[in-house]
Amino acid sequence: MADEALTLLKQREIEAKIVAPLIQAVREEIGEERALALLGRVIERLALDAGADLARQFGQTSLEAFSACLGRWSQGGALEIRMIEQSPDRLDFDVTRCRYAEMYKALGLEKLGPSLSCVRDYTLAEGFNPDIRLTRTQTIMEGADHCDFRFRANSGEPPSS
Repeated sequence: MADEALTLLKQREIEAKIVAPLIQAVREEIGEERALALLGRVIERLALDAGADLARQFGQTSLEAFSACLGRWSQGGALEIRMIEQSPDRLDFDVTRCRYAEMYKALGLEKLGPSLSCVRDYTLAEGFNPDIRLTRTQTIMEGADHCDFRFRANSGEPPSS
């Protein structure tokens, strides 16, 4: 299968099927809290590296370039997005359907979903450009009816609302 044919959703499904039994074994050895903390550190490191890789691929680190990632994240209908605002210093959107959450639930891994997926968003942006900040108050993965993504490009000025 060519890399282009492997959607990010399918990649996450493959990863989850491999990682979930490992996480369970680690939980049994060191306990739930320590296992999830370890998982979080690993996933964040992977996301930071992935963000830096994206920046190299794009050859720039603007928020506008970062917004091009939405296509990859949404590929194959993985996300349904309602765009709110897109400008050089703001990228605001809501995810109204998340097939990643649906996939983790179908695999019986809904409790791991936030640790395997949602936590990546912050450090992916940081790896892409440390001056891009994400604010998100809720996710579908954690039971909300939508995810509220609010990215800001820090221009050195105080944030405006």
